[in-house]
Amino acid sequence: MKSIGILGGTFDPIHFGHLRLAEEAADALHLGNIRFIPAGTPYHRDGAAAGAEHRVAMTRLAITDNPRFMLDDREVQRDGPSYTVDTLTELRGELGFAIPIVVLMGTDAFRNIVTWHRYAELFGLAHIAIVTRAGMAPDWLNTVDSELRRELKGRLVTQERVLHDGPAGCIISVDMTPLEISATDIRTRFRTGKSVRYLLPAPVLEYIELHQLYAV
Repeated sequence: MKSIGILGGTFDPIHFGHLRLAEEAADALHLGNIRFIPAGTPYHRDGAAAGAEHRVAMTRLAITDNPRFMLDDREVQRDGPSYTVDTLTELRGELGFAIPIVVLMGTDAFRNIVTWHRYAELFGLAHIAIVTRAGMAPDWLNTVDSELRRELKGRLVTQERVLHDGPAGCIISVDMTPLEISATDIRTRFRTGKSVRYLLPAPVLEYIELHQLYAV
């Protein structure tokens, strides 16, 4: 099996920013597939506006026509908070350690990774790809917390092929096309009656309207 990418999030709702990030990362890192994992109960956020069953359904609709994308709903099926370390541990139990796993995350998430549950264990379970906006200052990694800089030392790589030489432990930065789309803005647009067309896939928009999600 080829390397697997992991993109977790509340997907509340999923939008073209999520999809384009996954598409570009799959190309840049030569990933066999990307697993979209909607969070069940995100412990580091205030919670989702839409219920887990709706967020899973919207994610399924958004990725159904892309053969490289897969839905993994294990976190919404699990009781208690959604911890990435638990998800990766489960995946390793199923897949073993021969297959590289690459967790995709934005710069803000990476800066805060030291606050994640048992974050140090993540590096033994997967590689991490930090998705940055094209044109972002290359020295942004020097601005992270000193504890995190220690983790970066010896893990940071610049060539994607290195990720395929081992199952876990490396950190790489990947540029992507900047898309100023956010789920928060989309929810606000729904509440204020503004158009969200072309910000998210049409089937997702139809689902939201059918179930009257994000309405006042």
